[in-house]
Amino acid sequence: MAKIGVPTPQKTGPFIGPATFMNIPHSTDFSKAKAVVLGVPYDGGLHPTRIGSRTGPAAIREQSQLVRPFQPPHAKFNPLELLNVVDCGDADTTPSIIGDSFKEIEEAAHEIFMANAAPLAFGGDGNITLPLLRAAHKFYPNLVVLHVDAHTDTYRGDGNQDFMRYNVATTFTRAAEEGLIDTKASLHIGPRGPTMDNSVFEHTRDVGFQLIDGDDLFETGLLKTANKLVEQLKDRTVYLCFDMDFFDPSCAPGVCTPTWGGATAREGLGFLRKLKGLNIVGADINTVSPPHDVGGMTAFLAGAVALEILTLFCYAQNLVPR
Repeated sequence: MAKIGVPTPQKTGPFIGPATFMNIPHSTDFSKAKAVVLGVPYDGGLHPTRIGSRTGPAAIREQSQLVRPFQPPHAKFNPLELLNVVDCGDADTTPSIIGDSFKEIEEAAHEIFMANAAPLAFGGDGNITLPLLRAAHKFYPNLVVLHVDAHTDTYRGDGNQDFMRYNVATTFTRAAEEGLIDTKASLHIGPRGPTMDNSVFEHTRDVGFQLIDGDDLFETGLLKTANKLVEQLKDRTVYLCFDMDFFDPSCAPGVCTPTWGGATAREGLGFLRKLKGLNIVGADINTVSPPHDVGGMTAFLAGAVALEILTLFCYAQNLVPR
């Protein structure tokens, strides 16, 4: 059984309890939950200047105290209540220790899927998606990934050493090699330059993925693109991976690899809202790096992203009142 830790204590009334996302109950009993928040405080420790996403889950929980559950006019219901969401704490990871941490992440997610609940994982860096997909694949073998990011995370990653093969740049290369997802139906949305490799977009397509780069995304329009995605993937089982550097650094500065030219907060949240209709069975939000944030604004925005994803879970599970 995976070891799942307890978030940093926070005063709640006269008692000291764990700090949870939007003050939802802390529990590892998933029998009544239809969605579970899982912290994944892991990063590979390889970035030359931006180490810190291991503290992302705690920051998102802290800033989520500013998030409110109702979102009129598009969502007048409370997704926390409809889904009976609980926060199970953190997977027992050790940053930069790849094998052991990946095993713990996969086992923690496996317990959530086993309970027929949808995990919403807070990273951590982009490494965390691979073990989460390993868990998801056991329950949904024909899974499609919708990866929203400034980068494809599909570099070659050649070499025999673990850190060369398993890092934030190679997540989806390894996922494709392991047969965890249907690559031909999976999409990367929003990658843009600058990059370390001028052939990475071509390599991403060579691996088998579809790619809508940042130029095409903004030329077509985010909302129109989202509508096309829903039509294209409406009959598929989808895992959503959302990297916070999809946003422009002007509204999300505290990320591992900030890249100019991204979505505004309004555009990014609006894009997520238009994904209603997809059968999303799990998701992660990654690369919040609190040491590089400004006033907690990136973690706060990640909390808003989390609420939008929970709202999508409600639609996917047909829980929205008519």
